Amino acid sequence: MSISSALGERKEVELAQGTIAYRERGSGEPIVFIHGLLVNGDLWRKVVPELSKDYRCIVPDLPLGSHERAMNEDADLSPYGVAKLIDDFMAALDLRHVTLVGNDTGGAFCQIVITRHPERIGRLVLTPCDAYENFPPRFFKWLLAPAKSPAVGRAMFQPMRLAALRHSPMGFGWLVKNGLDAEITDGWMRPALTDGGIRRDLAKVLRGIHPRYTLEAAERLGAFDRPVLLVWAPEKDFFPWEHAQRLSQTFPDARVERVDDSYTFVMEDQPERLSRLISEFARKPVAA
Repeated sequence: MSISSALGERKEVELAQGTIAYRERGSGEPIVFIHGLLVNGDLWRKVVPELSKDYRCIVPDLPLGSHERAMNEDADLSPYGVAKLIDDFMAALDLRHVTLVGNDTGGAFCQIVITRHPERIGRLVLTPCDAYENFPPRFFKWLLAPAKSPAVGRAMFQPMRLAALRHSPMGFGWLVKNGLDAEITDGWMRPALTDGGIRRDLAKVLRGIHPRYTLEAAERLGAFDRPVLLVWAPEKDFFPWEHAQRLSQTFPDARVERVDDSYTFVMEDQPERLSRLISEFARKPVAA
C-alpha cells in the first residue's frame, strides 16, 4: 500500500495482466523506477523529488507483493512475464528513450527487459540487485520459500505486523543500514497480510524465480550497447561487489560507482548521492 506523497500524482493504467498503479512527478526525459519483492514505489520517495526537477519520474507499483490491486488470475508473473509487464507498462504510457532504474529483484527484471524488450530503453541504472546465479540470494531463498504457497504465506507474514520484526534481519533489517520508517514498511507488508489475491500474485512470482533467467540474460547483456551505470554498495554480500565489476565488464558502455555507508537500499541510505549520480548519468547522450 503506497503512502508517500513525494512521488507525485497517483494514476492507474489498464494492461492485459491487470491494473497497475503508478505515481508520476516532473517533466522531461523519462526515468522509470523498478522496485523488488515486498516493497512498492515508496522505496524511491527520497530520490524522486530531486530528480523530478529535471526529469519525468514514473514509479509503478509492480505486482511483487506490496501492490494494492491483485492482477488477473491468468496473469503471467514468471520472470519473462514480469519483464513483459514492465515493457507493456512503458508502451501504454508511450515512453521512449527511458532511463530504467532497478533495485534488488527489480534489477533482475530490468536485465530481462533489456535483453528481451530493449526497444524503449535508452539507459540502464542498476543498484544492488540479483544477477547471474544469485536469483534469489541464498539467504532470501529459504526465508521466502513458505510464501510460494498463498495459504502458508498468510501465516508467515502475520508477525510482520510488528515494526520490530519488519525491521529485523527477518524483514528489511539487513537491507537498510541507517534506519527504516515504520509507516513505510507497514505499507510494504500490509497488502500481503490482508489480501489473498496479493498473496497469490506474490506466490506466482516466487515460484518463477530461478537463476536460469538471470544466467540467460547475462549471456545477452553484451548486446545492450546503450549507457549503463552500476551504483553498488559493497557492505553486505547479498549482492556481491564482484557482480558489479563483472557486469561492468560485460556491458559495452558501463561504469561502476561505489557507495559506502549503505546496504542494498541505497535510495534509503544514500539518497542524495544516488540522485546526483542518476541525474548526471541521465544527461548522457543516447544514439537514436
